[in-house]
Amino acid sequence: MKLLYFSINSNIFISLAAVSLTFATQVQLGMQPQFHPYLLLIFFATLFDYNVHRLITVITNKEALNSQKHRWVKQHLYLFYLVVATSVIGFLYTVFYADPKVLITLAPIALITLFYSVPVFKNKKIIFRLREIPCLKIFLISFVWSASTIFLPVIQSARTFTKATILVMLVERFLFVFAITIPFDIRDMQADTRQRLKTIPLLIGKKNSMMVANTALVLFLAVCMLHYNSFSLLWLNCAYSLSAVSTLFFMNNKKLQATQYYHYGILDGTMLLQGLFVLAGYYFHLIL
Repeated sequence: MKLLYFSINSNIFISLAAVSLTFATQVQLGMQPQFHPYLLLIFFATLFDYNVHRLITVITNKEALNSQKHRWVKQHLYLFYLVVATSVIGFLYTVFYADPKVLITLAPIALITLFYSVPVFKNKKIIFRLREIPCLKIFLISFVWSASTIFLPVIQSARTFTKATILVMLVERFLFVFAITIPFDIRDMQADTRQRLKTIPLLIGKKNSMMVANTALVLFLAVCMLHYNSFSLLWLNCAYSLSAVSTLFFMNNKKLQATQYYHYGILDGTMLLQGLFVLAGYYFHLIL
């Protein structure tokens, strides 16, 4: 259990979730799930991004260490620095050996993520930040996760895929990530109010926001059902049905919402679980 808590607090858990979704993409594209160096790039890029953002917060705002969100960092500061150093080294190493096509694909995504947090200055005054655009955060997160976990397998595959196939897959993943990100915005309502950020929950309220999240999940399942309606892909629809139903349960269960690791453990875990459902369906299908 301590190992699980460490993986969640160090962001190793969510990095594994990114790898899991990328494996799912391989299966969706009709490929055999297999290890590839870009999986390491996905892992370390996610670990690097989440930990470096947290490190910047710790350095620039010492009071943040007293919050519930950063309590683990305060209690294990040197261990946190070790994880940050590992993520930086791992990220730089995988970038150095990565296929140039992969780096070209990831560069725009990385720049979007960077400029979301980095402000534009004029005469030492902040004049603009992407994060100030109303509701941008959730759409940006959903796009980055969708693009990064789908485009890399597509680029590395020797096969040719139609634009429609890739677009539908992007829509599927976008809807899923969008749905599970809304509860995070609900949790951050007070902090976002202080920072004058306009998010969906602040604009339409908690109840309506959860309705939007549930609707997005239902739409995700509907798109999957239409996309994989072939009899030979029935197992894939079963996998995504299990993912959607379990995620609906996790998102709306009041007891789970009150637990400490509801967001970073359970909700982030739905991405890891989705990939595992797809992999299990794939191998079960082969056995049959």
